[in-house]
Amino acid sequence: MEEHLASLFHIPLIRCIPFKNCEVKKNFKIKAEDIRKIIPSMGGCIATDKITVEGLKVSYMYREESDFEADSGWRIFSGTETQDYVDNSSNTEIYDLNTIANYDPSIIPYLNSPYGTELERIPGTDKFNKF
Repeated sequence: MEEHLASLFHIPLIRCIPFKNCEVKKNFKIKAEDIRKIIPSMGGCIATDKITVEGLKVSYMYREESDFEADSGWRIFSGTETQDYVDNSSNTEIYDLNTIANYDPSIIPYLNSPYGTELERIPGTDKFNKF
């Protein structure tokens, strides 16, 4: 099923970054079969387990130049991550942007923002402020 979803979005299935322990299985808040196509294919992003495993909303995201061909450049966080948490590579994964949009659709209006954009959620809303 996951391979089929990955082929639909034209991004390779990447569950583990190669230098990670790929034996670790995560209990995602949204099952793969429940992910709906809600945005056009925009590439991959890096997001933390605070969003995909713990189910927290996106509170901070920024866009940088792409690291690989299918990379959108978006780096997405709940805002609760410490530097030690982020430095532990087992706490982040590469996802299709559509997957993260399923976790928090409030990011959708901002996904076409240019490289260099930094956004922080306005507390209690579905809106983000640019830095």
